[in-house]
Amino acid sequence: MLSTDLEILIRTALEEDIGSGDITTSCIVEPEAQGKGRIVAKEPLVLAGIDVARQVFWAVDKELKVHLPLKDGSRASEGDLLLEVAGRLAAILMAERTALNFLQRLSGIATLTRAFVDKTGGTRARILDTRKTTPGYRFLEKAAVRVGGGYNHRFGLYDGVLIKDNHIAAAGSIHKAVQAALNSTAHTLRVEVEVETLDQLAEAIAAGAHAVMLDNMDLETMAEAVRRTKGKVPLEASGGITLENVGEIATTGVDLISVGALTHSARAVDMSMDIEPA
Repeated sequence: MLSTDLEILIRTALEEDIGSGDITTSCIVEPEAQGKGRIVAKEPLVLAGIDVARQVFWAVDKELKVHLPLKDGSRASEGDLLLEVAGRLAAILMAERTALNFLQRLSGIATLTRAFVDKTGGTRARILDTRKTTPGYRFLEKAAVRVGGGYNHRFGLYDGVLIKDNHIAAAGSIHKAVQAALNSTAHTLRVEVEVETLDQLAEAIAAGAHAVMLDNMDLETMAEAVRRTKGKVPLEASGGITLENVGEIATTGVDLISVGALTHSARAVDMSMDIEPA
């Protein structure tokens, strides 16, 4: 059963693309003509959003038969069949682009996430996403991160406290900001503080922060932060994380590494759909 958010998103995407009707298809394809469509990978990828793609086809025509040979999280090679759909050709053609848009975008996120996770193998570090997501797509993009082996940071401003530099400036100090958060929120809610120096790290821990984000620290400073903290609170590395440096960052001993690029810079993977008339 579709969630309301997903149903609205699919409907909006289809309305955006189809509008008052698919002029090209209506000119060329008979309304009841039958056929098949096959979505195939054109490069190695980690599959994500396959059920979303199926729901797109069903939103256009609930009578379409959709076969999914692979599940989310599967590694696919070039040429692998990802989805097969059979039924009215006009409906398949109308749904094609929207289904591919979801599938390519979400699989791109899962594929990039898996690359980051693989680079940190053998360490304690977990790869996290951020709130740098496509507006309206956050629940899908964060799901794609999980499919790729990553973990979700807070979903929004409402489910976690993350005190950043501007909050600290507004409060007057790290201590004041942390105390205000601890005194105003439920004891079950984690309070995390972003710091840029080792002195700020010490202040955040002394103030009672439950976790600390190390913002744009170099490797040496990060490793020293891990040594000084001695496991008292989880440490999260953030800022400037790339596939080239994430392995070294993980070896410093940090617990978490947040990567905005997972969602704001993931490339849509290459796949295509071919039609076969009955």
